Amino acid sequence: MPDIHHFTLFLLSGLLLNMTPGADMLFIVSRSAQQGARAGAMAALGVGAGCLVHVTAAAVGLSALIAASDLAFSVVKWLGAAYLVWLGMGLLRARPQTPSLASARLPAATLRAVFWQGVLTNVLNPKIVLFFLAFLPQFVGASTSGQGWAFLLLGVVFTVNGTLFNLGVAWVAARARGHMAGVGRMQCLAHWVRRLTGVMFVGLGLRLALASRV
Repeated sequence: MPDIHHFTLFLLSGLLLNMTPGADMLFIVSRSAQQGARAGAMAALGVGAGCLVHVTAAAVGLSALIAASDLAFSVVKWLGAAYLVWLGMGLLRARPQTPSLASARLPAATLRAVFWQGVLTNVLNPKIVLFFLAFLPQFVGASTSGQGWAFLLLGVVFTVNGTLFNLGVAWVAARARGHMAGVGRMQCLAHWVRRLTGVMFVGLGLRLALASRV
């Protein structure tokens, strides 16, 4: 049985991360703004497929660490806590961004090509697998039984939730193109989501550090 802790906190943290603007969201928004909601949806599905590659790699790597050494896994958890705090501080210090929805101009492409571009946009970003290596261990218990499945399950849940959110982003971006008021509201919301995510990640890292002292 997978030993998963603080699942509600995991869902909330994952939701805030998915709402935080990054390269994946910029790609989805750009495709939606330029080619419509269907292209944006294919971009979102491609990003989700790429995310599953990182999830699988992280689950296999973390399972291998557990099998090799409890100490090694503990070190990964501590480094992960430090990384989450650093990531959160970076989000808190980030300044509001003001590009329009279609600022990243991309050449038109077929829906199949857009899907594979979404896969590559995600797979070729090394920061994502680094995040999973730091993030997933914070919600899995210390017992070795079923940990690989726990990592995989959490990763799949994160990916499914993220894909559903990104499909919504694609629809909103397609509807908002050409309407500057809608663009402005999206940019304002993105700024405050970035701040809230920063607070969540700092708190998550500190919670782990303080709990480890007991």
